[in-house]
Order: sequence, then structure tokens, then C-alpha cells
Amino acid sequence: MIEQFFQTGGYLIEKQENLYLLGDAILFLCFLIFVLYIFTFAVNSKRKPLYTYPIAKKKYRFAVLFPAYKEDIVILDSVNSFLRQEYPQELYDVIVISNQMTPQTVEDLKELPIQVVEMDSLKCTKIEALQKAIEYIEKENLKYDNIVVLDADNVVDPSYLSKINDALYAGCSVLQTHRVAKNRDSNVAVLDSISEEINNSIFRKGHTRLGFSSALSGSGMAFEYDLFKETIEKCSGIGEDKYMERILLFQNIYIEYLEDVYTYDEKVRGKKDFYNQRQRWLTTQFSNLFSGILKMPVAMLKGKWDYCDKLFQWMMPPRVLLLGFIILIAIILTILDFVASIKWWCLLILLGITFSIAVPDYLVDKKFKKAIISVPILFILMFLNVFRIGGKHFSHTQHSNKKS
Repeated sequence: MIEQFFQTGGYLIEKQENLYLLGDAILFLCFLIFVLYIFTFAVNSKRKPLYTYPIAKKKYRFAVLFPAYKEDIVILDSVNSFLRQEYPQELYDVIVISNQMTPQTVEDLKELPIQVVEMDSLKCTKIEALQKAIEYIEKENLKYDNIVVLDADNVVDPSYLSKINDALYAGCSVLQTHRVAKNRDSNVAVLDSISEEINNSIFRKGHTRLGFSSALSGSGMAFEYDLFKETIEKCSGIGEDKYMERILLFQNIYIEYLEDVYTYDEKVRGKKDFYNQRQRWLTTQFSNLFSGILKMPVAMLKGKWDYCDKLFQWMMPPRVLLLGFIILIAIILTILDFVASIKWWCLLILLGITFSIAVPDYLVDKKFKKAIISVPILFILMFLNVFRIGGKHFSHTQHSNKKS
């Protein structure tokens, strides 16, 4: 009887140990796939571009859209910056979609050589603002070949439209420019600027080097007019970039990345803004994942690999969570089972190599070394956001004209 009791106990202990080993192996395999995925594209981001675009023989007409919700502080500077384009001014119109801005700001905008479309909605999404712009263009019978979408805080170089025109003339239908930070004046902003460049290296430059589509960023985007009109009218809710990606990639429409065309974008400065912005992004990401995954079998059968790749991207945890969980698991296993922890430490090293490849050298400075101490806080905020997915959708990131 006693012998049988010990045999049963030994069996249960062995079973628990086997379950622990199986769980560790499955978890490690998932994280390994994610890390190898971003490592592959980070390495390929160092390859030379597949195409270069010569100067176009034709200059197209552009509508440049600035959705502006409560953006009194930054919108005038952004518009004035854009009006310094080298591109012929008669071939582009700046259209500001103004919502919840002061009468004085609206009057100041109307004094500029631009067009202002006024809205009055307490909770207007960017998608609704862009749809309103198209409605205005169609109603006024304005004719454009292409659309450029910018955020109210974005500033650009004088050659911006000319370079976009070259790529569109060469046959591109959709393209994403290189968004970079215009401020690094807080630890959060420094880390946000690094995150942006990691995205650029892996999901834009690395992807296009291997023949995949670039990811869209939400601003600094350009489209053929008819394609944009057709696509934005199908969008709803929040997260126009991911919504549009899902629609475009299912049609096998390629998204180009212009590495040498810069859109200077303001990065969030405070932890609260970071927390709310990432909650909105996570909600959008998983909403589009769940909506798009039903078409995955059809996409695979028809060889829509850009679409399948995009869905896989949306299955991945944000990089700060990826980094944080690998560190936590490695530490815990070091205490419980040192041998089992070795592979996790090796995975952490591989992830570190991936980030070092993806981050441009100019961002690794004193500000970066100082900002590292904020990484654990951002990990906690991102982890908490996992429990907020699908919650309150509408949130506005406050911008500033403060210089870094």
C-alpha cells in the first residue's frame, strides 16, 4: 500500500515535470519565432534598395490633407512649413480638416493660400476627417491625381512633394515616407523615437528589401487619388493605417517605402500620453487582426503573402513586451532551473543584436543611455494596456510646438 502510494506520487511529480518542460518548450518556440522574424528583416534592412526613382517627366496634382482635431498649437507651423515646397504651388492644394479648433486659429488658416474644411464633432476620428475631405473634394469638383496624408504636427523638407512625385510617376500606387522624430526632449520621447526607427528598419525598409510591402505609419503617406477615395470610404472606427493596409494588401496592392523622404513627427513626451496612445494602437491592431484573419485561408490559396505577413505582424506582441517577458522568464528560470534558462538568455542576446541592427547610430547617444531607465515603466504600461484592449476608443494625443 505504502509502495503504491509512493509510486503514484512519483508518477504525479514526473507528469508535472513533463508538463513544465512541454510548456517551457512551447513558450520558447513562440518567442523564438517572433525574434527570428524581426531579426531576419532587421538584417535585410542593411541591403541596398531594390529601386531608385529618376526625376519624373510629369508633375501631378496633389491634395495634401491635414486632419486637425484640437491642434491649435501646431497646425499653423506645420502648414507654413509645407507651403515652402519647391514643387509648383499651382499643382498642390493644402486642405486642413479643422475640428474643435478656436475661431482665431481657423481665421488664421483661412488667411493662408490653403483650403479649410470645418467640422464640429466632439469625437471625430481621423478616418471620419479624411472621409470629410474626400466629400469636400468631390462636392467642389476638384481634380487631383494623388493624395498625401499628414498629421497636424508633421513638418517636411522642401523637396518632399517632388520626391513623392518621382516615385508615383515611376508606377507606385501607395507609398510611405520615412517618419522620424522631430523632438527628443523627454525619456519617453527618446524611446518613442527609437521605437519608430526600429519599425522603419524592420517593417518598412527590411520588408521592401525582400520584396514585401512596407507598413503604413498613419501619416507621411501618399496614394493615387481614386485608390485612396475607394479605400478610405470602406474604413470605419479608428486606426486608418491598419484598416487601409488590410484592404490594400488583400488586393495585392504593393506599398513602397521612401527611405530618403522624411516626415518629421512629434513623439509623445509623457507616460500618460504614451499609455493612451498605445492602448489605441493595440485596440486597432487586434481589431484588424480578428477582422482580417477570416480571410487568411483565401489569402494563402491565392498567394496574397503580403496580407498573410501583415496578419502575422499583428499577432506579435509589442517589442517592449517581447523584451520584458524574455528578461522576466530568463530571470525566473535562472532561479528555478539554470540549465533551462540558458536558451532564454541566448534568445535575449539575439533580440539585443536585432535591436542594435535596427536602431540608427545617431540615436545611440547620451539621451538614449539616460532614457533606458524608463524601459521597465513602459513595459508595465504596455502590459496594463493588454487588459484595456477593446475599451475606450477615442483618445487625443496633445501636441506642442516646443522644440527639442
